[in-house]
Amino acid sequence: MKRLTGNVFCFVAACLLAASVVQAADQEKPRVLMVTQSQGFVHNPVKRADKTLATSEVAMIQLGQKSGLYEIDCTQDCAADFTKENLQNYNIVMFYTTGALPIAPEDRDYFINDWLKQPGHGFIGFHSAADTYRAGDPKKNEEYRWYWDMVGGTFSGHPWNAGATVTMTVHDPEHPTMQPFGQEFTHQDEIYQYVNWQPEKVRVLMSLDMSRCTPQKPYHVPVAWVKNWGQGKVYFNNLGHRDETWTNEAFLTSVANAVRWIDGQVEGSAEPNPEVSAAEEVKARKVAIE
Repeated sequence: MKRLTGNVFCFVAACLLAASVVQAADQEKPRVLMVTQSQGFVHNPVKRADKTLATSEVAMIQLGQKSGLYEIDCTQDCAADFTKENLQNYNIVMFYTTGALPIAPEDRDYFINDWLKQPGHGFIGFHSAADTYRAGDPKKNEEYRWYWDMVGGTFSGHPWNAGATVTMTVHDPEHPTMQPFGQEFTHQDEIYQYVNWQPEKVRVLMSLDMSRCTPQKPYHVPVAWVKNWGQGKVYFNNLGHRDETWTNEAFLTSVANAVRWIDGQVEGSAEPNPEVSAAEEVKARKVAIE
């Protein structure tokens, strides 16, 4: 398999019993497969220089090591690693990707219809995971429905570029993935707007506060959300375009809590809240008109 691993274990087994205890402890942790393959635009946090790991990969590996929460492998080779056989080794899949990934149809169908629907399994999407399997053509868009229906939305531009500082309203500050951000969160990052957005299927957790952003647009712009997928769970967070985001403590804690949430260690609702999207839409229109 062509992947770089974050499972760096250097130890000498003093005895077989000690080794078996270590192995048992490792097996109890969720195992994560992080996919950072780009079939379109290549974001800086997923660029590997001289075959070393990318910024986002290092951040997720270090987070797993420091927290002791999970073990992680990173791949930029979906053809080799995103397979039915290999998915058996993991509980959670993370995507920081672009374009139509080289995932075989049978592996895609297994992932979406079986693997992800299992208890304790989940998908975490960062930033351009929403710019993955994207098409403007209606026929192609329908072909990609399996993906965007799972993720929750599809990229359709970023009026708030990488240099923009935006303020976000947290709608569910008690949700474990949102607790690090407080009631609102101000951050410099590139923010997407979306099509294929289905508010009746997601619990939106964080949105742009349009009254405090430039430019001001007359529509709701969600930033983070969750949803159930069978008995599995999905967490998406738009943030992550800038390298600096991958060292932001609130962002990293949110990811760690997402792993805990998917693994069933902490509780957090994924009940859809379309009324939040509707209210944010009204607010945004009012701001843009004024």
